[in-house]
Amino acid sequence: MSAPAAAKVAPEKADKYYKSLRMQSFLSATFGYALYYVCRLSMGVMKQPLIDAGLLNAAQLGIIGACLYWAYAAGKLVNGFLADSSNIKRFMALGLIISSLANFIMGVLGATAVSAGMSSSFLFIAFAIMWAINGWAQSMGAPPAIIGLSRWFPLRIRGTFYGFFSASHNLGEGLSFIFVGSIVAAFGWKWGFFGAAIAGVIGVLLILFFLHDTPESKGLEPIEVLTGEKTREEYDAEHAANAANADDVKAQQEAQARETKRIQAAVIRNPGVWILALASAFMYMSRYAINEWGVIFLQEARGYELGEASAIIGINPVFGIIGTVISGWLSDVLFKGDRKYPAFVAGILEAVALALFLFGSGEKWVIVTSMVLFGIAIGVLIAFIGGLMAIDLVPRKATGAALGIVGLASYAATGIMNIATGVMLNNNKFINEAGKEVHDFTIASWFWIGAAVISFMLPVLNWHRKQADI
Repeated sequence: MSAPAAAKVAPEKADKYYKSLRMQSFLSATFGYALYYVCRLSMGVMKQPLIDAGLLNAAQLGIIGACLYWAYAAGKLVNGFLADSSNIKRFMALGLIISSLANFIMGVLGATAVSAGMSSSFLFIAFAIMWAINGWAQSMGAPPAIIGLSRWFPLRIRGTFYGFFSASHNLGEGLSFIFVGSIVAAFGWKWGFFGAAIAGVIGVLLILFFLHDTPESKGLEPIEVLTGEKTREEYDAEHAANAANADDVKAQQEAQARETKRIQAAVIRNPGVWILALASAFMYMSRYAINEWGVIFLQEARGYELGEASAIIGINPVFGIIGTVISGWLSDVLFKGDRKYPAFVAGILEAVALALFLFGSGEKWVIVTSMVLFGIAIGVLIAFIGGLMAIDLVPRKATGAALGIVGLASYAATGIMNIATGVMLNNNKFINEAGKEVHDFTIASWFWIGAAVISFMLPVLNWHRKQADI
């Protein structure tokens, strides 16, 4: 965390300056994290070109994708703790720098693979290593962005801005397919990695110039004083008391640490949390099945060109913003805080949309409609099954532990889905009417739909479960 600035902002200028820096931090964190996603999902656009070039097969691409998600899952557990005491500007920028470099190096490897006579095995290992590094770097994005909201926004409006920030991943997914897809369609697959790296560099510049660590580091009062949550006298008195009672504080911290461990252990033993973790795991399988394999499905099974296929898949995260935004209103206003019914309906909608996408007529309006419905449904499910329903089952002090379990299960399952899908496709091929060898998506399609159905059926086991008394 940055040290307080030596020069203080004049009181008459403080409020305007604070609000300006607050908005800069919010926008740079939101758009910076969206550009993180461009560096994360670039591979999803380039699967077909890599296979057509004979450099990698579907099974290898599935394993490479799994490396990112498993590293990301592990990184989420570590980097959240590290970010709490960090300079969030440097922390978030560093992650995106590493992610951009990983994409750039993979572009260089791809560009030289054919001319240098690089073997498929070597390229597979190199890509897997770089994509795992990218996965770890990706886990450095969300924690500092969310910590920035805590450091710059008062409690009364923090939730509102967190809701807006939550749409950043939808924006990033849409940009990934539309931006990277357009570059690959125009200049070739190797430029997809370079395009993602350029997007990452833009994100780094946004973060470095407009994300600010703390109000104190910019010569302002602490956030509690700026927003009127405490007077300066109350703030100083509290910190003076803390300093005067250092031994008491240490004892309190030790007691709190013991209590935290007790609560976390109780959450781990809570079957309701594990049911929702499994539900989220299957939901993430179906979500990332489209993000990772949807483009190649449209190319091979429906005959779309890369640019158009990427644009169609890019529709789903855009409409995911609607699902994310309406999810809170649905449960709080219409269902009085009861999330099980809207989550169940959204789960059915997701499964229907997947079936329409995979087994529908193939007409463009049908595919586009399926992506609109899929995006809205996934937006609701990420909010409910991916977080809020687990939080509802545990005391507030156990929120982090519950979300950690759900997050770890979700991304570990995404890695498993990538490998399983790659193996299924690699073992099921046929020659199409044009005389080209393509993948048969039938088994993979039923696997994805099955995951979607399981994801909304599992939470039914929790319908009568109350919050645990931990």
